[in-house]
Amino acid sequence: MRAISQDTYGTPDVLKEVEVPRPTPGVSQILVAVKAAGVNPTDWKHRSQKVFLDRLPLVLGWDVSGVVEAVGYGVTLFKPGDEVFGMLPYPYGVGSHAEYVTGPARAFTHKPAGIDHVQAGALPLAALTAYQALVDTAEVAPGQRVLVHAAAGGVGHLAVQIAKARGAYVIGTASAAKHDFVRSLGADEVIDYRTTDFRDAAQDIDVVLDPLSGDTRARSLEVLRPGGVLVSLLGGGDPDEAAKAAERGVRAETLLVEADHAGMSAIAGLVESGALRAHVEKVFPLADAAGAHALGETGHTTGKIVLLVDGASAEA
Repeated sequence: MRAISQDTYGTPDVLKEVEVPRPTPGVSQILVAVKAAGVNPTDWKHRSQKVFLDRLPLVLGWDVSGVVEAVGYGVTLFKPGDEVFGMLPYPYGVGSHAEYVTGPARAFTHKPAGIDHVQAGALPLAALTAYQALVDTAEVAPGQRVLVHAAAGGVGHLAVQIAKARGAYVIGTASAAKHDFVRSLGADEVIDYRTTDFRDAAQDIDVVLDPLSGDTRARSLEVLRPGGVLVSLLGGGDPDEAAKAAERGVRAETLLVEADHAGMSAIAGLVESGALRAHVEKVFPLADAAGAHALGETGHTTGKIVLLVDGASAEA
């Protein structure tokens, strides 16, 4: 089968299309013929340096949308021919930027019939991250005030929709050019982070979702009301953060997304109800994974980037 592999860490040009053996499903696994797979910031971080994965050659990719080709022993949820989508176990179950991939059956759920594989391939990692942050960790409830940083980004634009589906009042941060987009997702307010300190524009916040960390993480503690929750997606650098959070009567958490059948099923339900949809910035053919990485690393994309793995052109 075709796959995108790298023999060393570095810039996007280390990514090469290669021929590798097609995998076979093990116990409790399914073999999926990949139709589309999202590209996420974690992909280009792992491409450029050792993060969690210390093995080469390396095939990246955690997002999967495709068709079940075969099932391993003990699998009852799926049959060959079923359309599925899901996230391979993060970080060590990597490998979806290929024509076929195996993964635990319970990392997947049935793809909603109302969306195509490009849409479905854009969702898993980013949507699960937002869902596990807002629902599982922060338990967002109707009427709560939720602040989503980088609200036009891959995780952020899905988090806005998930928070709205939970009945929250949602405030997003984004550059001015993306305010209309963020409002179209359902955000009640949008703050231009380039001209406004969000601490001056957003107070008494119940939940902050922070994909950025650094100074944003530190300042986000200041806008939480007592009992509030800050969920960051990157570790903090302040050794006194726990004490500062406790002093303010708030929680500060760092989330690492997990493969999750129940979470994927909940995401599929939101999609089917019309409450959740991925915005796809651009689709690349599998062979141009390097182009997808280069675009993503600009930091100026809106929503998600997707690789089309079935051989069709990017224009299609």
